[in-house]
Amino acid sequence: MTSQAYVIKAQMPDPAPSPEVLLDLVRNALEEIKAKDSVEIDVRGKTSIADYLVVTSGTSTRHVRSIADEVVQHAKKAGAMPLGVEGEREAEWVLVDLGDVIVHVMLPRVREFYALERLWTVGDQPPGSEGADDEYGEHTTSD
Repeated sequence: MTSQAYVIKAQMPDPAPSPEVLLDLVRNALEEIKAKDSVEIDVRGKTSIADYLVVTSGTSTRHVRSIADEVVQHAKKAGAMPLGVEGEREAEWVLVDLGDVIVHVMLPRVREFYALERLWTVGDQPPGSEGADDEYGEHTTSD
């Protein structure tokens, strides 16, 4: 007995939402569900996989899963089907791929271990520039 395989192809609406529109809907979703320590990283010119990475934290695996679900729901309401969602079962690190915007939702200990912010912002600041890097590798100044 053989079973038929089904192929599901995610499609962006025509016209696809701009990266800025996607980023705005992600911001709204994260704010609505009270995600912690959200950071947006502009990766244009560094990679062709996306224009923006958003890294945020949840307080528990349930919160991480809920944040990712909220991002997916906001995207669907805007007519943008996510291209992929990974890590929902363990929910320590869930990735939501919206095409031009990729959202990483992580537990704080996982976020600290992988340090994605540091990885994607290395070399953004000229040597000897004023300020220091915070715990996530983001550049801060003392104004």
